[in-house]
Amino acid sequence: MSVRELVVLGTASQVPTRHRNHNGYLLRWGSHGLLFDPGEGTQRQMLRAGVAAHDLTRICVTHFHGDHCLGLAGVVQRINLDRVPHPVTAHYPASGQRFFDRLRHASAFRETVPIRQAPVSADGALDTTEDFTLEARLLSHPVEAFGYRLVEPDGRRMLPGRLAEAGLSGPAVGRLQREGAAVAPDGRTVRLEDVSEPRPGQRFAFVMDTRLCEGVFALAEDADMLVIESTFLDEDVSLATEHGHLTAGQAGRVAAQSGVRHLVLTHFSQRYTDAGEFARQARAAGFDGELTVAADLMRVPLPKRR
Repeated sequence: MSVRELVVLGTASQVPTRHRNHNGYLLRWGSHGLLFDPGEGTQRQMLRAGVAAHDLTRICVTHFHGDHCLGLAGVVQRINLDRVPHPVTAHYPASGQRFFDRLRHASAFRETVPIRQAPVSADGALDTTEDFTLEARLLSHPVEAFGYRLVEPDGRRMLPGRLAEAGLSGPAVGRLQREGAAVAPDGRTVRLEDVSEPRPGQRFAFVMDTRLCEGVFALAEDADMLVIESTFLDEDVSLATEHGHLTAGQAGRVAAQSGVRHLVLTHFSQRYTDAGEFARQARAAGFDGELTVAADLMRVPLPKRR
């Protein structure tokens, strides 16, 4: 399987700190590179993380608060400066079109790369490729915000023992996968389902600034990796609700109830100094899967297939 990993470019909330840049997350999914919420300083963080403009195929903005979008201007200009040889698609809330336009054209530059605008106005599928379907769900925040979800099509896993029993190898296996059946050396027809088993597609979810709502759980359902904000600790749950955010315990409960395999906590308020407390509260809420407290420039591989 090609590389699938999360490259963390920034993990701060509201303002950057000495150790945390504004938001920024690159999902490498084979030949696709999805940049989520490029906050201020993202272009610099890309350089530090070894991420090139050529790696980007999509930009996904959850909402137009500055810590999630102010780096968009620099990223768009870098895409054009480096003459990225493929179009880049931008997804963002349709209600923030004026903000996108301002950021895209924040200063003079020579446009060499088409930026395909694909604003999001409702729940549902945004685009389908051979490798995944990209979906969006409305969240609950003071400004309109959407979370994103990638769903890989289900496939089949070949079983070497059964292939050997059928006498199939090499080009015959490829033909079997393409056509659904192949003729074995003894003349009998072998069907794909005879020598393989179902293989669930991988799922990735990205949830930023939101209160608990239906959209959060819809995005997180059965995710192999859930990247989710945990701006506040549980003792400040009233502040979280007031400002449209989640606590670490709430994020952990979402992951536990949704069957998440790897939980990545991020978007931390500068008021806290012990990052480990976010993990402790997520665990206390019942999540017992793999857990990462995100740090800038971290690389987090997606779990192996189920």
